Amino acid sequence: MSLSRLQQPCYLQQCPSLLSPSIPLPCSFSFRVSPYSQRQRRLHFDGHTSSSAACCSLSQQQQSQILSSVTNGSTVSDRKEIRLGLPSKGRMAADTLDLLKDCQLSVKHVNPRQYVAEIPQLTNLEVWFQRPKDIVRKLLSGDLDLGIVGFDTFSEFGLGNEDLIIVHDALGYGECRLSIAIPKYGIFENINSLRELAQMPQWTAEKPLRVATGFSHLGPKFMKDNGFTHVTFSTADGALEAAPAMGIADAILDLVSSGTTLKENNLKEIEGGVVLESQAVLVATRKSLIQGEDVRSITKEILERFEAHLRAGGQFTVTANMRGRSTEEVAARVLSQPSLSGLQGPTVSPVFCKRDGEVVSDFYAIVICVPKKALYESVQQLREIGGSGVLISPLTYIFEEVTPRWQELLLKLEL
Repeated sequence: MSLSRLQQPCYLQQCPSLLSPSIPLPCSFSFRVSPYSQRQRRLHFDGHTSSSAACCSLSQQQQSQILSSVTNGSTVSDRKEIRLGLPSKGRMAADTLDLLKDCQLSVKHVNPRQYVAEIPQLTNLEVWFQRPKDIVRKLLSGDLDLGIVGFDTFSEFGLGNEDLIIVHDALGYGECRLSIAIPKYGIFENINSLRELAQMPQWTAEKPLRVATGFSHLGPKFMKDNGFTHVTFSTADGALEAAPAMGIADAILDLVSSGTTLKENNLKEIEGGVVLESQAVLVATRKSLIQGEDVRSITKEILERFEAHLRAGGQFTVTANMRGRSTEEVAARVLSQPSLSGLQGPTVSPVFCKRDGEVVSDFYAIVICVPKKALYESVQQLREIGGSGVLISPLTYIFEEVTPRWQELLLKLEL
């Protein structure tokens, strides 16, 4: 990869060091690294003035190391292996491995201290365990072809780059939301919406609203888009929920799942304060998919397995026997019930038995798929129209003739 790939568009702040900074910001913002602490960073913006240039300091040795990694890094054009980035730690990592296992794509990770593994069912694929934000960064640099991260991470570190493309936008775990939260007490006691927060007279150029967050790209953009003109952003390690009580911040912008932690720290979400809803997504790079036929082949298999498994989740196969004169007559009875339509309709087939030396068919077998929430209701309706011997089986996969998301992906790629 050449150095030119790191150059940001002209509206981004530039760094006086050898390379451009890894945190690009619009012109109305500035990013300052505090000389007193490496653990705290501040973002400032004023709705009426442009920002000063961003600064960072790297030693000559660090710059040489970065330059070497950039110029010598592997890209999809000069390596044969296809690389999939997975979260290395936490709940997201465990849930990702569980999903792959449920789809018969178990990750073979012999040495937990190593960051590379494999999926035996997918030849020529390397699995790389990385921090979620590094997965996005390495997709952009060409060091990964595919990755699974939260949509919040994708949005924060992808920075709207058009080379990144979402292959599957709802993997069904890691659900949370990125939301503004303020104290329940003091000057915020009667503030219940983002609009009310923006209109508070307390916020001035000299005393702006202080927001603690780890989302230095999404946070400033969201606040500016919602009419805030006097805001500062700070990020620090540790639990952000403590920041207002410690006097470090007036509000926080953080990921929220159940909201219990906010309540326990006397914080509340406000109307209009949700930046985005997030869950795990499968992402790839447009370049890898267009240039690599093998990448497309593996992506299609992973996507189809995910789709089939996720669609089958919460579905059950219901099989029952029913007396009838013909398959059409039995099908009409089944379809007369609101919960027995199945995916495309019931499967009705004769059940044969031998009576007095002759093969006869007095019963018909009905097979339908029903959602879990309607299971008991469906069984009751079957019994009311003469169904007996009702068997229930959970579904593992539902494969369609054509996977809709794969078709959508091909359209995006113009292939």
